[in-house]
Amino acid sequence: MRILLVEDNARLAELVCEGLRNGGFAADSFGSVADADAALASVAYDAAILDLGLPDGDGLDLLKLARQRGQSLPVLLLTARDGVEDRVRGLNGGADDYLVKPFAMEELLARIRALLRRPGAALGVQLTCGRLRMDTTAREVRAGDAVMNIPRREMELLEQLLRRAGRVVPKRALEEGLYGFDDDVSSNTVEVLLSRLRKRLTQAGAAVTIHTLRGVGYMLAEDECG
Repeated sequence: MRILLVEDNARLAELVCEGLRNGGFAADSFGSVADADAALASVAYDAAILDLGLPDGDGLDLLKLARQRGQSLPVLLLTARDGVEDRVRGLNGGADDYLVKPFAMEELLARIRALLRRPGAALGVQLTCGRLRMDTTAREVRAGDAVMNIPRREMELLEQLLRRAGRVVPKRALEEGLYGFDDDVSSNTVEVLLSRLRKRLTQAGAAVTIHTLRGVGYMLAEDECG
């Protein structure tokens, strides 16, 4: 899942992005309405975290632009403005949740996951295929009863494939879900991750296969004899 963070405090943005990535999300950070709007117009984000006071406007200005384009992604306002009027204005302006600074990273992650679990949103809690089970909240994967030790990037890749199990996922969609604009991604990065993940799944007896459809994408499917 890829999250857009709009925050003009560079140090805070760095810390939040680090927390999001440790929580299993890809994250992009921008410090202005203009830059964030350009990103929203080009990337299919799963959720956004918006500050209100920005150098070239208000986070609600960005939210209004997104809603006018028909973008219905969940939006959490993250701001130092703690007045009731501010909360009401933000929620009436189209935001889905409101969190006041200072905050605990654990609460921010919990709120984002809660937004993504709402009907029509992107995040289910329990994902299954074959003998494979993923708890997206606990960030735990099991093959049968055995817990698998999977590095973060491979975990994120597996989550994307599990969410679309039985369907082809284009390589570009995987890259966009795994990496932000600042990440250094080579042409074969996804293939390398897939190769490692395939070996782990086979060794664990997960009874699933990641199929490659050349020129199209990848598909996770349950083994017919599994």
